[in-house]
Amino acid sequence: MKKFFYNLRKYYKYAIYSAKAELKSEVADSYLNWLWWVIEPLCFMLIYTFVFGVVFPNNEKYFASFVFIGLTAWDFFNRMINGSVKLIINNRDLVTKVYIPKYILLLSKSFTYVFKMGISFLIAIALMIFQHVPFTWHMLFFIPIFIVLYIVTFGIGLLLMHFGVTLNDLGNLTNIGLKMVFYLSGVFYNISAKLSSRPTLCFLLLRANPIAFCMNELRKVFLEQKLPSFEGLGIWLIIGILLCMIGVHVIHKNENSYAKVI
Repeated sequence: MKKFFYNLRKYYKYAIYSAKAELKSEVADSYLNWLWWVIEPLCFMLIYTFVFGVVFPNNEKYFASFVFIGLTAWDFFNRMINGSVKLIINNRDLVTKVYIPKYILLLSKSFTYVFKMGISFLIAIALMIFQHVPFTWHMLFFIPIFIVLYIVTFGIGLLLMHFGVTLNDLGNLTNIGLKMVFYLSGVFYNISAKLSSRPTLCFLLLRANPIAFCMNELRKVFLEQKLPSFEGLGIWLIIGILLCMIGVHVIHKNENSYAKVI
């Protein structure tokens, strides 16, 4: 890990520059420019709110904000996981011509996803104001929750980035897995309320799935004015750090062979 932190200090400027360049390129040929970063999550929120709030009535309090907070957390997780699988292969020109620690590629990508997540959270706050959600000091705990979510997702992404070089079907398997996780994560329903009669299943869905856990904790601090589960955050923080350590070790061990494989 000493080499990891040394490379972070050495290449963080490249990661930031690369993230800025990617964000600019995304909207370079668009008439609406950066407004797409607002329109896209807002449209998804409206669709899910209509479907699960009107077509299939839902009694969840502050339902639009409930959905939007879930979508914001899920979108970050989904982008990171999906984007990591083919990241080395998609950057073969860079990987084969110059040396750069491969996890810096994922770090740079993550900056773009964090930026978009920040925009979505600003929209969520505006929506909460519109719905008259009480603002309390509990909301400050979104910071440790996001840190845990980022570390766990980054760790998973490192492993997928490594195995994505040699396993051609990993992208398809990841898409299938993410679709299943999406519906089991409570993006548009309250797991605790829907499965109150099945506490064991409820516990497994909320505790064994990091995105479902973080999503639930974000809703607690934003919408329910409650403290997060510090025990759960601590457990997932440890798991996330271990995943990052394993991922960094695997990439350091194999990064010289990536250029030959791709």
